[in-house]
Amino acid sequence: MSEERFGEFVLVRRHEDGHVAELALDRPKAMNAVSSGMARAIAGACTALGEDRDVRVVVLTSTHERAFCVGADLKERNSLSDAELLRQRPISRGAYTGVLELPVPVIAAVHGYALGGGFELALSCDVIVADRTAVVGLPEVSVGVLPGGGGTQLLPRRVGAARAAELVFTARRVEAAEARELGLVDVLVDEGRDREEALAMAARIAGNSPVGVRAAKRALRLGQGLDLRAGLEVEDAAWRTVAFSGDRAEGVAAFNEKRKPQWPGE
Repeated sequence: MSEERFGEFVLVRRHEDGHVAELALDRPKAMNAVSSGMARAIAGACTALGEDRDVRVVVLTSTHERAFCVGADLKERNSLSDAELLRQRPISRGAYTGVLELPVPVIAAVHGYALGGGFELALSCDVIVADRTAVVGLPEVSVGVLPGGGGTQLLPRRVGAARAAELVFTARRVEAAEARELGLVDVLVDEGRDREEALAMAARIAGNSPVGVRAAKRALRLGQGLDLRAGLEVEDAAWRTVAFSGDRAEGVAAFNEKRKPQWPGE
């Protein structure tokens, strides 16, 4: 396993011959509160991972024992003038869009607190694995703002408009069992097993065709919100990008020859 640090607060570890990358939030003294510097580091790490064709899956984790991420750094925010806050906004957004726009599947491994921007980082992932200590929520209206890291758009796509409205307007925190029941998280595991399960899922995904998986993610994302006819056109366009690929030829050959595929990734 190799490690690379982005800024002071983000660590990238590469597993599985470099096919699985772990993006670890590593600001333990602040429970991973997202400062401007940390936001830049997350965005920079995502840019690097998105450009690395060896990376097939990304797992978003935390090095803090009791928290995934408690959201924006409100101490920093309190020190900013209005003009500084406005200039800081694109930096903050860059962290969330960086995760959201990764071309490969992204799995969040959540334990402890995932609140505000922390939960929005998880919502920007494709799958959320949580352990039984997880507490999630979007409490922004309780401090005079709104979920500005994608929460008002990503949450209703997960749980529906009315449920998202209830959660956003009340600013309430949701513990793990209810979060799983409501669909706020996808997989619930025993305490301390969120990272292990997320990495195991990532390894399973990484064994599949990287061309096929990237195209499937593209179709899933681009098809959201479209009517069925338009969505099927998105799917057909994605199919055409893989139908004549080296991965498709290798996958069919390996199946017929009863062997494990050696994906060319193109």
